[in-house]
Amino acid sequence: MSEIIDTEAKDRTLSESSDTELDPQFKPIVSLPEVEVRTNEENETVLLKMRAKLYRFDKSSKPPEWKERGTGELKILQLDNSVRIVMRRDKTLKVCANHFIRPWMSLEPCKGTEKAFVYTVVADFADEEAKKECFAIKFGSVDSKLG
Repeated sequence: MSEIIDTEAKDRTLSESSDTELDPQFKPIVSLPEVEVRTNEENETVLLKMRAKLYRFDKSSKPPEWKERGTGELKILQLDNSVRIVMRRDKTLKVCANHFIRPWMSLEPCKGTEKAFVYTVVADFADEEAKKECFAIKFGSVDSKLG
């Protein structure tokens, strides 16, 4: 019997609340000042910007394999006479590639797909320390590749 009364009370409460619309307003408990975030890309000229997926070759794993480094916007930036690649992961904006383009570097087509290139860098600074890396960069379509 008490179950019937409880159900009727719930139904009555729901129907009453649907007649009057509530507009709850919540004020923040803490107000934070807006902070300007510097990316160190402000003074550089963007030569190219496109979406890509970045992989790095991991020789230390058994067997050696390609591991995904991140998906996001690849930028080729120029400041004076230096040109570098910077890529940040979607959503987190964490840097997954940060290295200079040098004359001795070469882009090679990736075997098995027309949408990717392989290249090696002497010093990638994505993890804030210089490391030699072998990268594969894959684009969404054949039309968007660099070559």
